[in-house]
Amino acid sequence: MSRRSRPRRSLAALALALAAPLLSVPLAAPDAAALTPPVALTADDLTTWQTNGVVYALAQAGGEVFAGGTFSAIRPSGAAAGADTEQSAVNFAAFDAATGAPTGCSLSFTVGDGTATVRALAVSPDGQTLYAGGYFGAVNGVGVNSLAAIDIDTCTPRADFHPAVAATVRALAVTDSTVYLGGDFSTVNGETRERFAAIDTAGALTAWTANADEPGRAVEVTADGQHVVVGGDFFTVNGSDSHALAVTDATTGAVTKAYPRGFFPDTSVVKDITADATGVYTASEGTGGGVFDGRTAFEPDTFAQRWRDTCLGATQALQLYQGLIYSASHAHDCSSMNEFPDGQRHHLLAEGTSDPTFVGWAPDTNDGIGEGIGPRVFTLAPSGGTDYLWVGGEFTTVNGTAQQSLTRVSSGPDTGAPTVPQVKVESVEAGQVAVHWRSSYDTDDSALTYRVFKDGATTPVYTVSGTSLPWSRPQLTWTDTSVAAGETHSYRISASDGTNTTSKSTAQSVTVASASDSYASAVRGDGASLYWRFNETSNPYAADSSAGDDSGVHWNAPAQAVADGAAKSGSSVRYTGSSSQWTYSDKVHSTPSAYSLELWFKTTSTTGGKLIGFANKVQLTSTVYDKHIYMTNNGRLVFGVYPGAVRTITTTQSFNDGAWHHVVATEGGNGIRLYVDGTLRTSNAFVTGSQQSSGYWRVGGDNLDSWTNVPSSRFYTGLIDEVAVYNTVLTASQVASHYSLGTAS
Repeated sequence: MSRRSRPRRSLAALALALAAPLLSVPLAAPDAAALTPPVALTADDLTTWQTNGVVYALAQAGGEVFAGGTFSAIRPSGAAAGADTEQSAVNFAAFDAATGAPTGCSLSFTVGDGTATVRALAVSPDGQTLYAGGYFGAVNGVGVNSLAAIDIDTCTPRADFHPAVAATVRALAVTDSTVYLGGDFSTVNGETRERFAAIDTAGALTAWTANADEPGRAVEVTADGQHVVVGGDFFTVNGSDSHALAVTDATTGAVTKAYPRGFFPDTSVVKDITADATGVYTASEGTGGGVFDGRTAFEPDTFAQRWRDTCLGATQALQLYQGLIYSASHAHDCSSMNEFPDGQRHHLLAEGTSDPTFVGWAPDTNDGIGEGIGPRVFTLAPSGGTDYLWVGGEFTTVNGTAQQSLTRVSSGPDTGAPTVPQVKVESVEAGQVAVHWRSSYDTDDSALTYRVFKDGATTPVYTVSGTSLPWSRPQLTWTDTSVAAGETHSYRISASDGTNTTSKSTAQSVTVASASDSYASAVRGDGASLYWRFNETSNPYAADSSAGDDSGVHWNAPAQAVADGAAKSGSSVRYTGSSSQWTYSDKVHSTPSAYSLELWFKTTSTTGGKLIGFANKVQLTSTVYDKHIYMTNNGRLVFGVYPGAVRTITTTQSFNDGAWHHVVATEGGNGIRLYVDGTLRTSNAFVTGSQQSSGYWRVGGDNLDSWTNVPSSRFYTGLIDEVAVYNTVLTASQVASHYSLGTAS
């Protein structure tokens, strides 16, 4: 289906904002402004009727949206399948673009043998005719052969249009004079046309020939009308070596730009193509390992690749709008682009036409029914001065609420507020209060404004702006020095996108210290770049008390605020040994060349487990992992690194005796060392390297496959407290001092 976009906006402002450090301006920071440019669509889903099956195709004309797929009924938003409000709709329905409610246009697509389906819809440039492709033999009882033309004004199939297509039609693109189609067929109107063909508006076959050896899934006319770009599963087009994508002459079908095998992996196909004056953009899906699942941008004149987005997660559809490419996929691993690691799926995303960096737009669906892909198709429908982006697919929830197969967002107004900030306050230095909070996220605003309120006041004492994304929520910290020792103060924080403001966070109180915490001061003074004290009472947020603002996330709820803490901290976190429970750092780190790991633990476990380590995943079991301390079944401690081979050192003593123990592991120019309770227990001066891969710090468990003395469980059972990471090697005297300070009465 051909789509057009509005003129591009520059991405420079957003790129600078995301690259810059958080702006810390007392009281007078400018408000954020919803939506955060260049995003021009909200992420707020609007009330929309839904189907009881899969929507594969969308198109629009004159404020009306047409949906095709495999379904038998439609129902209002919020209604369950089979409800009394359900209406019959046989593989097709039409809706008011602005209200989301059905119009009076009703068409029934049926077939005598098998399951009928509508796979492609496209509207003629004059807005008078809707073309429908798929697998069907009749429309409202009028005989057709997998391709039909519908008069939009009367909502009736055109009796003068009956080309014969011998198999499923999966893609359509329409000009004033020509209908281009792709699919599974090998003949059209009785003549050989393998997987792609073109007919005129009367249904007669044209001379355009682009024969492919495997199914066609996408077809698009370039902005100048001189070329037709085809995509699919194929390996040849008109005999030319061109896998998954080819550019053809719009009149003859001759290949004008081929993409030989190897440009895309053999296991990847092109599912959608869109184009405007800025270029041609493709969506790919792969199966198996080593696939390409992302998006590719091509220059509009040479069709040379401009960039390639290497996210994994089967991209199904693209929509251009005001300089951004909105995509439908189930992207789950974008670590190759320095975005989110393998884990949670993100189904709706946006990136720039000149730069594939993701921007702050991320409404979400689930995978849903059918193939479990989620969203599959877009159409952009203007109506009454507002632009509506309609999304179809096989999802059954939208933004966490039940909604099947159809949803829509718009160009405004923005009504969704950010999440409420997660806050931790503490006083570890005399006469000071540190207020930490994890950035909120807003699914259509990456720039947010935070206001800190003190002691119930209605006027903020501090205002700051910061950037965040749903998968990148950096910690912010403000230190209140307008306090005195012994006083008790409370703090609350709100977040705003410039239009919508959250409620204030729950008040947190703290008594101002009259003397610095000796242990915490030593950890901070010795240069900790990550310091989780584990004193939070709720939320998955683990505050960082170091200057690094490197907070953590508790995954699957290990027990917080356990009233048994190490180093006089007051509380700790209990891990149950669950294979889905741990704590991870909220931002990615490059491989450290020299570092120290420090924590306190208490356990009687005889199944071992990992206490802390460096790994490539945050919400899944990692596939790259080292720089870790783990416990064997008999309570001995192992420190291991992987400089091309497993290298470990192991204590001769056991420490699963139910008492608190202090452990420090270091690696640097003096090799690897392992200290327990202030004493060097084992070392290897000849090991000075580790796995060279960016990653995340994880506490409580992760992969240990192929390591020395692997315990029964990868996941630790017991208490952990006072976790610290340093970008330097702690000396023996520093380690001993920390242990002494942590055990002093």
